[in-house]
Amino acid sequence: MTSTAHAPGRSGRRHTLLSSVVGAVVEWYEYTIYATSAALVFAPLFFPSDNPAASQIAAFASFGVGFVARPIGAWVAGHYGDRIGRKATLLATFTVMTAATAAIGLLPDYGAIGLMAPVLLCLLRLLQGFAVGGEWGGAAIVAAESARSDRRGFAASWPQIGVSSGLLLGTLAVAGSQLISGDEFMTWGWRLPFLLSIPLAAVGLYIRLRATESQAFLRARDAGSTAPERAPIVEVVRSHRRALATAVAVGFGHSGTYYLFTVFLIAYVAGTLGVPAGTGLLAVIVGSSLNILLMPVAGLASDRFGRRWVLGAGAALLIVSIWPILLLVGTGRTWAIVLGIAFYLGAVHTLLYGPLPALFTELFPTRVRYTGISVSYQFNAVLLSGFGPALFSVLVAWSGSVWPLALFGMLMGVMTIVGVASTRETRGTDLDDVGARPRQAVTAS
Repeated sequence: MTSTAHAPGRSGRRHTLLSSVVGAVVEWYEYTIYATSAALVFAPLFFPSDNPAASQIAAFASFGVGFVARPIGAWVAGHYGDRIGRKATLLATFTVMTAATAAIGLLPDYGAIGLMAPVLLCLLRLLQGFAVGGEWGGAAIVAAESARSDRRGFAASWPQIGVSSGLLLGTLAVAGSQLISGDEFMTWGWRLPFLLSIPLAAVGLYIRLRATESQAFLRARDAGSTAPERAPIVEVVRSHRRALATAVAVGFGHSGTYYLFTVFLIAYVAGTLGVPAGTGLLAVIVGSSLNILLMPVAGLASDRFGRRWVLGAGAALLIVSIWPILLLVGTGRTWAIVLGIAFYLGAVHTLLYGPLPALFTELFPTRVRYTGISVSYQFNAVLLSGFGPALFSVLVAWSGSVWPLALFGMLMGVMTIVGVASTRETRGTDLDDVGARPRQAVTAS
């Protein structure tokens, strides 16, 4: 009776899924507007200097600061998410994220308060990173744990749509603010997307308050197996090292290249190629729209063919396409920039990202799942994503070309292939049974 007492009906699963998606949309909207502003606005406003390249690197570094806090947020959120529940933890991360974002929209710039401006900006960015550190894992878990086992890849891909929707909405908000404020964009127009997060967050908070707790967590609680005697992070490191290493390796392809295409290339197109900034934003808008449409397809494919095959296909596509994509962008032509970035987001990123929540959920047992997923995902984030745009800027300045970026992307694809090759197929895994046997996976394809 324990395994069926909390089995959700179709309407319950849909409502739970909606709460995961909407929350992810709002949080990643808030994250996206910071990333885009770091590419277009923060260099002259918060890090002014006589060297524009140095100012841009500093702005990207402030973007990376948030990633330093993400593993801490992952550990804290994972600890409480595995002990007291997924819902309360997600409400907390949501609130912190919105408060920090709104505060950035009200923050005076360097010209008004001097050095305190970049200091406060980085502190608020740390709060953003702390909150996001616990968001992705929680949203992925709630969707996956409440889904049918044969549809888990599809259901768990929907919070990924939330991420892409947040990217689209955030980019549209910045582009719209440019149109509204015109020449005043650098004065006050850039603040509008940050302040818009307040009403968006009110909607998201309302939906999350009405959501129910994860079904797998409730079953584990009834069975008395939700709170390890030691801290969840200790159990993950000691008893689930293989799952942790697999999740980290598989995530390299996504984490290492996502901000190359959605943050760095926007600044590169505008600053180095001299193309209007709106061209890069247009490319991201088109690409994220395709990403939203195709992400469920990747989830369905992982239910049909297996997580390993879909992720491996995405990694192979990354390896063979990243150099041609960068060559297209380097032409400086609008159609080529849009085609290149849209192809990455619509095809490559979709395959690399769609199956991740289902795979990660199936690698860890319920009692430490929030911690295991969050820590592995955020480890990659701080290692590869956070300071990626700053690193890419340094590499391009050093080489005078984008070829180091192509080699970097190829290496990320190889690491993902190593990760999927090192584990058995997890499709069809009984989540209540994960960890009960020596191997995390129960089905081979």
